Amino acid sequence: MPDYEHHSGTRPAAWYEGLTEGPESLFAGREEAEKSSEPGGYRTLTYEVTGRVARITFNRPERGNAITADTPVELAAAVERADLDPNVHVILVSGRGKGFCGGYDLSIFAENPAAAGGEASEMRGTVLDPMVQMRNHNPFGTWDPMIDYQMMSRFNRGFSSLLYANKPTVAKLHGFAVAGGTDIALYADQIICAADTKIGYPPARVWGIPAAGMWAHRLGDQRAKRLLLTGDCLTGTQAQEWGLAVEAPPADQLDERTEALVERIARVPVNQLIMAKLALNSALLAQGVANSGMISTVFDGISRHTPEGYSFQLRSATVGFREAVRERDEPFGDWKRTRTDGTAAPVPEDPQGS
Repeated sequence: MPDYEHHSGTRPAAWYEGLTEGPESLFAGREEAEKSSEPGGYRTLTYEVTGRVARITFNRPERGNAITADTPVELAAAVERADLDPNVHVILVSGRGKGFCGGYDLSIFAENPAAAGGEASEMRGTVLDPMVQMRNHNPFGTWDPMIDYQMMSRFNRGFSSLLYANKPTVAKLHGFAVAGGTDIALYADQIICAADTKIGYPPARVWGIPAAGMWAHRLGDQRAKRLLLTGDCLTGTQAQEWGLAVEAPPADQLDERTEALVERIARVPVNQLIMAKLALNSALLAQGVANSGMISTVFDGISRHTPEGYSFQLRSATVGFREAVRERDEPFGDWKRTRTDGTAAPVPEDPQGS
């Protein structure tokens, strides 16, 4: 029953209390939501709640947190878990190891497609079956674009959970956030990154179009084209200057600055956060985010099945993915500055310079 004698007006700044606090809470007397996942509960990430922050951390550091078929499913499940937890005010996504995310595990199809069919899973016999997709990527076979679209659109659907979540989402980038990794990061409400982070979509040079279609929505038409017509990358500092990131502190200050940001967001009542996000998302969605994702996903599939795309795939299978990437990037003058993970160098301070 409501306690009319000890109402919220009798407590200082009661609006800063959480949804589960106070005698009039809708959740009073209910069991508190579980704070962390069981060990091994996810294949590609970890989930933990500390205070009012849900922390989703990509956890394949030995593979540069490369995206697998499990990644979008688990990301969406973790985001939903945080959304349903009344204790959570903000969702923080980051990567363990040397970088945020190096994109899709392209070695499966580009370098060693036979490995794609090696694992049995609940995806067997579906459009997400690696063997089905391997066969659909055979340069000497017939490509079914809608089998490709059904797969890639589900990756997008999982990643876009960061945009469509009720609660605000923050992506913390370090090291590298490239290729498919940007499909994830650009769906977040806020990006904070280390100054030396490499952010971009080098596969735009061959064998890829960013399927999420978020670049123009985040950067505007001309700057998005500046990156996607060249495959160049931004540094974290440039990302902040261009408006892609809200902050780009030195790498050794990234954790501290990120915690300060999510702490400030977490102080605000959940209902205020949800309303503010919905109101601002209405403008973003009116720009046609869903349509951009659909078109970009179709073109991403096409880019992997052009004569040039097949050449890149066959070259990767013949000499290895790293060598094919070197041949892709060397004409742009950034291979010598390319990281060991295959990411391209940042946009020069003078775009016409070397």
